[in-house]
Amino acid sequence: MARPMKRSQINSIIQKAEVFFSEQKFKLPPWAYWEPTEWKGRYDTVAEIVESMLGWDVTPFSSDDFYKRGLLAFTLRNGLLGKNDKTYGEKILIVEENQETPFHFHFSKMEDIINRGGGNLVIELYSSTEDGGFGIGPITISLDGVKKQIEAGGTVILTPGESICLYQRLYHRFYGEQGKGKVLVGEVSSVNDDTADNRWHEELGRFPGIDEDSEPVHLLAIDYKNYL
Repeated sequence: MARPMKRSQINSIIQKAEVFFSEQKFKLPPWAYWEPTEWKGRYDTVAEIVESMLGWDVTPFSSDDFYKRGLLAFTLRNGLLGKNDKTYGEKILIVEENQETPFHFHFSKMEDIINRGGGNLVIELYSSTEDGGFGIGPITISLDGVKKQIEAGGTVILTPGESICLYQRLYHRFYGEQGKGKVLVGEVSSVNDDTADNRWHEELGRFPGIDEDSEPVHLLAIDYKNYL
């Protein structure tokens, strides 16, 4: 089992992300920069943020090396099935060179993955079998509305401005292409539920344990209920 992430490392990752967002001229909502004390006593006005798990998300996918296997994401908007009428979600991600998000699919979510800037995003794809294994047949994909067929395990490279539509039960893993720099990645999707809708090809953890070796600079989405 992977060691918990140190809060000091999470803080450093978020602070580096803020710099990259600024370099890419991508703006986050004002509450993204709140200090932990600014959340106190505000549940009535920020309930949608808390319940929809909007905000910062840093995960090493059970790895001890975040920059080898890990992901920083910020959920900008998201619906709550059965609780509100919002049927869509949106995230912004930062993917480092050779930093892997491992193979997984979604049972219910369909998403577009968009290269918003920076380097190139490499995506590897498989269909899935009924028992959750890798399919062996070719896959038809849509790249910015243009259909293309690739073989099982085939690779797509998205340069800035390009996107791919990922349907339910389509296995995918991705990472930044070596030598091209970190990538600003957008995700536009149906409602996102990271607690129940992900099927990982290998057993791993979605949310990290945290070693509280320092105070948070900003709260993660998994922190809210502890602070509110």
